[in-house]
Amino acid sequence: MAETRARIAELDPVWARITREAEEAVAAEPLLGGMVHVSVLHHATIEGALAFRISMKLSNGEMSEQILREICDEAYASDPWLARAARADIRATFDRDPACHRFLQPLLYFKGFQAVQSQRVANWLWRQGRHDLSFFFQMRASELFGVDIHPAAKIGQGIMVDHAHSIVIGETAVVGNDVSMLHSVTLGGTGKEDEDRHPKIGDGVLIGAGAKVLGNIRIGCGSRIAAGSVVLEDVPPCKTVAGVPAKIVGDAGCDQPSRDMDQKLTGCNCGE
Repeated sequence: MAETRARIAELDPVWARITREAEEAVAAEPLLGGMVHVSVLHHATIEGALAFRISMKLSNGEMSEQILREICDEAYASDPWLARAARADIRATFDRDPACHRFLQPLLYFKGFQAVQSQRVANWLWRQGRHDLSFFFQMRASELFGVDIHPAAKIGQGIMVDHAHSIVIGETAVVGNDVSMLHSVTLGGTGKEDEDRHPKIGDGVLIGAGAKVLGNIRIGCGSRIAAGSVVLEDVPPCKTVAGVPAKIVGDAGCDQPSRDMDQKLTGCNCGE
C-alpha cells in the first residue's frame, strides 16, 4: 500500500494530496465517512472522482446519475486537458482563497469549482456537436449552483471563482488562464446581435464582486476590474479600472493581480 501511494504521489501529487486529506477528514469526522469514501476514496484517479461528483450533483428525475457518469467518463478519457485544468483550478483556489485550507475542499464543497468543472464537460459536448445535451448540463448547473455559463464559452485553467453566486458568462466569452473572479460577475452582451458579442478576458485578470463586463471587448492580461464596475470598452494590459462606466484609475501594480487578490485601488503586492 505504501509503495502504491508513493507511486500515485509521484505521478499525480494533486490527487495524492486529496486522498490523504480525505483520509484525515474521515478520521476527524467519522460521520462524513460515507460521503468522503464514495466521492474520493472509492476512486483510483481524480478523473473518476470528478466524473462521479459532477454526475451525482447534476442528476435528477430527467437524467440519471449513471447516464451522466458515462458522459463524464467519456469526456475525461477523450480530453486529458479537462482533468489537468481541474488540478490547476484546485491549486489556484487553495493559493488564492483564504477560506480554502485543503485541496479536498473545492472538490467536495465549493460550488464555484464544481460549476466550472461541469461547464468544461458541457463545453466538451458542445465541441462534439452534442448541443442539446450540453444545454442540459448548463441548465442543471444553473439550477444547482446559481452559476450560468454557456457551454460554448471558452474557459482557461487555473480559474478561481470565489463564492460564485450569480456568475453569468455568455456564449462567445473567452476567459484566459489564471483568472480570478468573485460573485455576481457578468461577462455579457449588450444587445441582440447574434455573433461574437461577449468579452475576452486575458490571463491573470482579477474581476471584483458585482462587476459587469459587457460586449465584445478585450480585457488585457494582468488587469484589475474593481467591484461593482461596468466595463464597456477595451482595457489595456496591467491596468486597474473602476466606476460606472469604468475608467482607468491606475496601473494594476503587477503582472498577475489574480494571484494576489488585492482589490484595493492603491495597488497590489504580488510583485514584491
